[in-house]
Amino acid sequence: MKGELLVLTGMGLIFIGFMLIFIGTLMAASAEEADVEGGGVIMIGPIPIVFGTSRGATLAMVLAIFLMLLWIIGALLSRRV
Repeated sequence: MKGELLVLTGMGLIFIGFMLIFIGTLMAASAEEADVEGGGVIMIGPIPIVFGTSRGATLAMVLAIFLMLLWIIGALLSRRV
């Protein structure tokens, strides 16, 4: 029962995330003047290649890489138990 609830909660959060991105895109498209920023992360094995057009986007990508590393460390530590 707990597993089913977790799966449904995860699917619901993913759906809410997609809806927020969709709504944000529509709101940005309806604005008369919009600043366009972009960025991305390419992972080649454990080596991240980060690029971006603004400081905020680059900072967010670095934070995402840091959280990914924390997740990997947590996964490795939980395997040893």
